Amino acid sequence: MTGPSAGTPPALPPGTVVTPTKLGFDELFARLELAVVANGLMLIAKPSASRNAAARHVSIPGNGMLLAFNNDFALRVLEASVAAGFEAPMRIYVTENPDQTATATYRLASALFKPYETPALDAVARDLDRLFAKIVAEAAGP
Repeated sequence: MTGPSAGTPPALPPGTVVTPTKLGFDELFARLELAVVANGLMLIAKPSASRNAAARHVSIPGNGMLLAFNNDFALRVLEASVAAGFEAPMRIYVTENPDQTATATYRLASALFKPYETPALDAVARDLDRLFAKIVAEAAGP
């Protein structure tokens, strides 16, 4: 078995948005937390492998996840498809780059909901796609 390599990264699934920033990991993570709440979503959880490792005195590059959603979106999704509720909450993955900057990565709701082939999810997905793009742009901006 082999571990992660420094070679070419694997292709990401379709509908994955990758936003490199000039911000450091902690600053991007904090700004995303604020942007999530400022845009009307609840911050459901914010697990961080690097912060958990640091608590064990192990240092790894910054790595964390923000899980965000709200009840209005949940109800809209569930009304369209109970099975699609599996995709909530949505996630923003924050990783530290070798140059100490950080990147935000998330999957578009339109990509997450596509396999359910439920037209009623399309409007919800469009709204979520716009909202997550806004959240990441606000956090990554000047």
